[in-house]
Amino acid sequence: MSAILVTGGTGTLGRALVPLLTQAGHQVKVLSRRPRPAGTEPGRWATGDLRRGNGIAAAVAGAEVIVHCATSLGEVAAARNLVAAARLAGGPHVVYISIAGVDRVPLSYYKSKLATEQLIAASELPWTVLRATQFHNLIFAICAALARMPVLPLPAGFRFQPVEVTEVAARLAELAGAVPAGRVPDLGGPEIHPVEDLAASYLRAAGRRRRLLRVPLPGATAAAYRRGGNLAPEHATGKVTFGEFLAGRFTAQAQAQPPGSTEPCRAGSAEPGATRGSRPGQGGQR
Repeated sequence: MSAILVTGGTGTLGRALVPLLTQAGHQVKVLSRRPRPAGTEPGRWATGDLRRGNGIAAAVAGAEVIVHCATSLGEVAAARNLVAAARLAGGPHVVYISIAGVDRVPLSYYKSKLATEQLIAASELPWTVLRATQFHNLIFAICAALARMPVLPLPAGFRFQPVEVTEVAARLAELAGAVPAGRVPDLGGPEIHPVEDLAASYLRAAGRRRRLLRVPLPGATAAAYRRGGNLAPEHATGKVTFGEFLAGRFTAQAQAQPPGSTEPCRAGSAEPGATRGSRPGQGGQR
């Protein structure tokens, strides 16, 4: 078992990962900009700022593995500070979570993720990089935000392959306990869907009705999404579908509602016209 530092341990992925590492018997420490929560053992928490470099040396001291899940606008600068501290700390194994398509979609955030991959690979530290497609949680949050408007605008021709965050966490936990492997196969969700299908699924599950408006977007980034640059159809190894995620999410919300609530989670239908999604390799490409 190893001493593992998890950056971004309080984020969506980190919260799923830390318990898995602990259950596997590793000694886990979380790096966060927040002060140590009450009741957390001092050895299980480190407060620091990756982008500014504050507290990083103390955080990485004694770590045999660093799982780098933290994300920020200063992605490359943060990774540079982490790598510098890791070198001085004896060269722990760095496991980095990236995004499928960072080398195909010229989005500025994707460019920073790719540059971080390259920085880690050139660091002379032992390393592993896993790329994953978008989390179900992200697609859900985007749909929920857009559904606040009477018309739900969607980028025309975009498709997504959402994956369950706990499955990504499980894969990261596996990689953290193994030998450095360099770039490993991507982890994609089990299905590829046009964005309007994902939005329609959300609306049905939420019991809401909205008109779906396909909006053509210009530019190289939008063109890359229309070509499927964000997808990993050859690595559709996830198991949980977006529909299953929605069912679990809304069931949990309904169970959490207080007795006598006047706004139960309702079943409903979305605007017609979206095509059904398909598993990669079984059509649905457009």
